[in-house]
Amino acid sequence: MEILYLLIPLSVVLVFAIGAVFWWALHSGQFEDLEGPAHRILTDNDGPSRHGPQ
Repeated sequence: MEILYLLIPLSVVLVFAIGAVFWWALHSGQFEDLEGPAHRILTDNDGPSRHGPQ
């Protein structure tokens, strides 16, 4: 029963920390362009390489 006195406040602090990290990610633009990287993978880049043949 005494462990609950430690685990409940620890879990509340953890929830607030995760919420703060998520809030920071939202406001720093991490989720602005979700489809762009997926479309860039599918583009056809069959041109010559800058580094030459290897």
